Amino acid sequence: MNPGFSSSRTGQLWQSFLQDHDAELTDKILKIPGLFQVWDASDYVYQQCKRNPEMVIDLFESGQFRQSFEPGQMRKLLQDDLSEVDDDIQLSIKLRQFRRKQMVRIIWRDLGQLAPLNETLEDLSELADVCVDEAIQFLFHRAVAKSGMPRDPEGNPQELIVIGMGKLGARELNLSSDIDLIFCYPERGQTDGRRPLDNEQFFTRLARQVIKVIGENTAEGFVFRVDTRLRPFGDSGPLAIPLSFLEDYLQRQARDWERYAMVKARVISGSEQSTQEFQSLIKPFVYRRYLDYSAIESIRDMKKLIVNEMHNRGMDANIKLGRGGIREIEFIAQAFQLIRGGRDPDLQIRPVQQVLKRLVEKDILPGHEVTELLSAYEFLRLTENRLQAWKDQQTH
Repeated sequence: MNPGFSSSRTGQLWQSFLQDHDAELTDKILKIPGLFQVWDASDYVYQQCKRNPEMVIDLFESGQFRQSFEPGQMRKLLQDDLSEVDDDIQLSIKLRQFRRKQMVRIIWRDLGQLAPLNETLEDLSELADVCVDEAIQFLFHRAVAKSGMPRDPEGNPQELIVIGMGKLGARELNLSSDIDLIFCYPERGQTDGRRPLDNEQFFTRLARQVIKVIGENTAEGFVFRVDTRLRPFGDSGPLAIPLSFLEDYLQRQARDWERYAMVKARVISGSEQSTQEFQSLIKPFVYRRYLDYSAIESIRDMKKLIVNEMHNRGMDANIKLGRGGIREIEFIAQAFQLIRGGRDPDLQIRPVQQVLKRLVEKDILPGHEVTELLSAYEFLRLTENRLQAWKDQQTH
């Protein structure tokens, strides 16, 4: 077979691929529509195809390149992969293999224009959600078997609550993003094992295990880079905190930028009760009962600091943080949330595109301006993903 190449580069890639694989595999891989188009735009996908063509063939033959995922489908696939895992090493390997496969699927659908932007952002966020949550379920049961169940003073069992911040919290994750996490638990207390641990010690150990399993760069790569610096007091603060600690911090010591950050905060692992308690806890901190015009000044100050830092680092063309970039569109939407959200619950939502559309519905912003902002946002987010699809590297 003499395939038609989309560029001289893909011809070279194909010759390299042929040297490593037999005719049966190469015939199968050639049947995948858009193969060379994707290879030409993503060296990461090409390397994965060359390393493990059977994985890519399976994605094609199972229909995962052609179809959107149904709700819960990604979690079920991961649970199937983890069904026989019995130690941390196997968990780490399986999570990384699952991540690679899903990243190839997501990038393929994006570059082949088989998925709209919002599906790509949703799939990436779901991938992070299920990897973190399933890792926690596995590690929590092992920790309980070793140290006993953590309980509050009344004997109620406790759980690890993981809060996703930023784009993960809003389910707008990009192709090579860090995930910003805050680790909490409901109440202080101790475990009921032979050698009791206080809950802070138990959940701090568990959080460290989660960070290692998800974020450590091993021979198999990483799942997601984990950043925990958005927690109270940053790196100098405790890694895992009770919800009461978080509430006291927000009321007494949190700064303006932390209020802005909490707009997108979402519980990605935890019970419905813990989710409701967390939302009730942060609501009065984020959304004031009055029209809070002071939010404009604090956001303006944050924007000035970002612009100055980008300029000093020679990064004026940064499509995320530079002038006219993604962050400016987010600032516009979230300024109105902080000003008016306390009196208008309809604005207490996370995704920036939904916020902008509601501002039009409420005659707060003109429709033609929001149309321009939404168009710019889609263009910038697609550009961001295409830049990062090339090498699976965090670049803007």
